[in-house]
Amino acid sequence: MPKDYARTDRIAEQIQRELAELVRLEVKDPRVRLVTLTGVEVARDYSHAKVYYTTLEGASGKVQQGLERASGFLRSQLAHIMKLRITPQLHFVYDESVERGVRLSHLIDQAVASDKGGSS
Repeated sequence: MPKDYARTDRIAEQIQRELAELVRLEVKDPRVRLVTLTGVEVARDYSHAKVYYTTLEGASGKVQQGLERASGFLRSQLAHIMKLRITPQLHFVYDESVERGVRLSHLIDQAVASDKGGSS
């Protein structure tokens, strides 16, 4: 069984690399210009892939719409590039971890600043 998971992980990493290049070079939709793909999870049967993304503009419905609109094109390009028996359906999910990390970092900075101000 562990080999099966290793293969899905390798395929997920390759999908992430290829999609990042395709989004950057081939997708002309201005809604997806500032998108960063942060991860991909592939189902064990390779039928579906969750593609996690973040953007400099924050969570935006327009970005999601742009990615969903391009998903058919991206999937067909993946099929040509990767030559898998089954090319997964792409499902785009906004990755809140980056935004959450920035928020936590800001809270920590505030706590440190208030602690320094109170100890003077």
